[in-house]
Amino acid sequence: MQDLLETLRRLRAPDGCPWDREQTHESLRPYLLEEAAEAVDAVGESPTALAGELGDVLLQVAFHSVIAEEAGSFGYTDVERGIVEKLVRRHPHVFGTVRVSGADEVVTNWEAIKTAERGGRPRRAADRVPSALGALARETQAQKLAGSEKTGREGVEAALRGAPDTARGVAEVLSAVVAWARSLGVDPEVALREHTHAVLAALPDPEVGA
Repeated sequence: MQDLLETLRRLRAPDGCPWDREQTHESLRPYLLEEAAEAVDAVGESPTALAGELGDVLLQVAFHSVIAEEAGSFGYTDVERGIVEKLVRRHPHVFGTVRVSGADEVVTNWEAIKTAERGGRPRRAADRVPSALGALARETQAQKLAGSEKTGREGVEAALRGAPDTARGVAEVLSAVVAWARSLGVDPEVALREHTHAVLAALPDPEVGA
């Protein structure tokens, strides 16, 4: 990790790389999203592919840390220390004396600890679902927070019958599809990503010189 940080400091130096020197937290946002998405795609591929993509994600963490280091706001050690302390704090059944009956209780305790960390103030629903998530993933989280019913195929058919041929109508149908996916225990974001990947993989390669 120190080698990676030193490499980025060298790239950000006055005699370093012009492109790396002009990057900011804001300009790097699309790269962080892209690298995280590529790491997700690499799950299930070769270990070498996954290791490479995780390295690209780690690069983004280091890049932001070095930029913040230059501004005096935080450094990589703060990022590392913060996540270690959080993991220990939110796993009292491992690092403390709390006993749990299973994974469901772990999740319940995790949420309770998060609320306590905010002084007992619950987060607004809008703050609990990152805006940078894919639309289907955001809708899934929103439905869960709202306690929306998981509906089957009939819900999609009803939405199709009643939806107008507008953007709002399309959104209503997509929302119904998410509810259908939830009823099946299917992650709609992952399902559509895999479907799109298969479609793209089946497309013919462009002819040389085309």
